[in-house]
Amino acid sequence: MSLVGKGGSVAVYAMRFEAFSLMTAIFSPAQCVGYVAFVLGVTAFLQRHDRRLKWFSGCQTLAYALHFFLLGNPAAASSSLLSSMRSFIAIRYRSMWLVVVIITLNVAIGAAVVRTPFGWLPVIGACIGTYSVLRLQGLTMRMMLFVGTILWLTNNILSGSIGGTGLEAFIGVANLSTMARMLRERRAELASGSAPD
Repeated sequence: MSLVGKGGSVAVYAMRFEAFSLMTAIFSPAQCVGYVAFVLGVTAFLQRHDRRLKWFSGCQTLAYALHFFLLGNPAAASSSLLSSMRSFIAIRYRSMWLVVVIITLNVAIGAAVVRTPFGWLPVIGACIGTYSVLRLQGLTMRMMLFVGTILWLTNNILSGSIGGTGLEAFIGVANLSTMARMLRERRAELASGSAPD
């Protein structure tokens, strides 16, 4: 029996196998969950109202937790799970004691699961996000979330997260766009004299 089948050589079959392996990796369960997180995250950061941003962000980070668990990144998975809880809590509460509790949990879990310096990127990003959504609002909140986005983007590139890398890149752009739109609206309100105090 020949290794060369009809119409091809061993090299052709090797290329087909490589293409199949790539497609399998792109559509693995871990990456598919990352794509769901991508859609939820895009939706979140296109919101101009803080409440809706926090709700969609909570859903997105819950999907992220499963995504990073499946990718074998426990620091990002645990930080995402805490971030999801934080986002849902932040819809109703903005207490400083919640900030302290969630950041303390994030750092403690991070200390238990982080194995490399880069493992701290999602932990720090989640801590910035915690302070932002529980204590800040409007443009200031979005600016701090942008800093967290840069940390998560770096983590996602290093983790091999396709959807996560796309998500954080898009979130960065969408967040910058939303901040610019909010600044234009604020300037228009100030110019018309109808800006809130």
